[in-house]
Amino acid sequence: VDTHTLPALGEEVREKNPYRGLAEAVKVGVSGYTQNCARCHGLEAVSGGMSPDLRELDSECLDQKDEEKKKACFKEVDEYFMSTTLKGKVRNGVEKMPSFKGTFNQEAVWAIKAYLETRRAEN
Repeated sequence: VDTHTLPALGEEVREKNPYRGLAEAVKVGVSGYTQNCARCHGLEAVSGGMSPDLRELDSECLDQKDEEKKKACFKEVDEYFMSTTLKGKVRNGVEKMPSFKGTFNQEAVWAIKAYLETRRAEN
């Protein structure tokens, strides 16, 4: 994923998405998602049922009325997204999602997350 147009984030992994709402990050994220995620999670993040629908990632945060709880919820989802993307998912000894550590830098992960936030499912 070509992230050269995004502000560099350094080595320390951020706890929350620093690119949230950044148009250039969404553009980079569309490309990164389409190239690496769409085959399992669906074109434009619309799942065909094989993998989780990533438009629903932070849906419970949106319903949160208390602003502090909403911020904490988004941060928790961001941490989960980063961790899952870099570590992958294995269940009962079966790889459900590959690790993208060494493939994606954190800029790419956050750009993909910024894109997914534009694809949130309508409630």
